Amino acid sequence: MTTVRVYVTLKPSLLDSAGRTVAGSLKKLGYTELSEARIGKLIELKLENYDEARVKEMCDKLLANPVIEDYRFEVVKETVGA
Repeated sequence: MTTVRVYVTLKPSLLDSAGRTVAGSLKKLGYTELSEARIGKLIELKLENYDEARVKEMCDKLLANPVIEDYRFEVVKETVGA
């Protein structure tokens, strides 16, 4: 069994309204050193057979919107036998 983590974020050129809200709230709480916050999502996949091309295909077809989002993924753990 292989665990893959997929990180999806808005492209840097796009306005992240949720990130702006979080940044504003943190500044109001006194965290003045903060210059920016961006919000993304983490998707953890458990795969019986890891295939990098298949994970990329999952990301391109469903997990990320390639028009407005970037993604990256990493293999976190491979266990034999599960």
